[in-house]
Amino acid sequence: MNVLRKILFPFAILYGFITAVRNFLFDKGILKSVSFDIPVIAVGNLSVGGTGKTPQIEYLIRLLSDRYKVAALSRGYKRKSEGYVLASESSNAEILGDEPFQFYQKFPNIQVAVDANRRNGITQLLSQTEKPQVILLDDAYQHRKVKAGFYILLSSYDDLYADDFMLPTGNLRESRSGASRADIVIITKCPKELSEQKQEEIRLKLKLSCSQQLYFTFIDYDDFIYSKDEKIAVHDIQSESKLLLAGIAKPTPFFDYLKNEKDECLTFPDHHHFSDADLETIQHKAQGRKIITTEKDYVRLKDSKLASNLYYLPIKSTFINHQQNFDTTVLEYVKAGL
Repeated sequence: MNVLRKILFPFAILYGFITAVRNFLFDKGILKSVSFDIPVIAVGNLSVGGTGKTPQIEYLIRLLSDRYKVAALSRGYKRKSEGYVLASESSNAEILGDEPFQFYQKFPNIQVAVDANRRNGITQLLSQTEKPQVILLDDAYQHRKVKAGFYILLSSYDDLYADDFMLPTGNLRESRSGASRADIVIITKCPKELSEQKQEEIRLKLKLSCSQQLYFTFIDYDDFIYSKDEKIAVHDIQSESKLLLAGIAKPTPFFDYLKNEKDECLTFPDHHHFSDADLETIQHKAQGRKIITTEKDYVRLKDSKLASNLYYLPIKSTFINHQQNFDTTVLEYVKAGL
């Protein structure tokens, strides 16, 4: 695969040129971006997948939803519905996509909607009687037809955008210079004990402007696994033989947190729709053992034939330092926009 990516280097140059022209046209106002008279926060990345957008959106929901009416708007990747959909009691992961459905289930006090056309999605949300006061755009950094008021750019610690290259040679959706649009850059999935020296090395490598803020977070795992009607402490099942199941972009940390030498790890593609054959395979491999999966996979599997033996492990994004400064920056932006 690495050899093939290098062979495709000329296509990466072409793709980079096309995205650069597109960004130039938006920057100069030749292609139009629409702004809205409401605080809109866009969370995204320069690279494809696996930077921790879901836990970061959830962090913002927890920060804001006790103070304001919050709506989360996503594309609804790999959903089987089309157009604008507002989450309701009849919604499921197939209609909304796994991540929006997870937001809807975990945070009943917010509105969750999906629409590939973010401009239309925001317009629809604002046409309701119960209008949101702040809208969170999930994975919308490159969606430039909408101009958000505040941009949060995520980059994984082990895959920094500054070390990456354009698709298909690398994993970047647009040039590294796109980071200049961010108000805040967050380096996600860091080691829990990341030294100040290493943080400074990354800061120098990214070469952010003086107006941009940089933060570092790590993935924090829950102390319990959960099923529909039970929760079990992780330390109580750590040595137990079990099947670990993940359909996410980078499952290794999830497996490493739970597994022992008796466990079996089963991996599926990110956002995978589990077929009947997949369920048969999983059930056969589990052989009556507990099946522990990610929260994102659980929302797709919780009503399947695996439900009686299925558990999930929640995660959250935790700041290594300066969390209060981040919270204050976001809250001040929202307050000023209302």
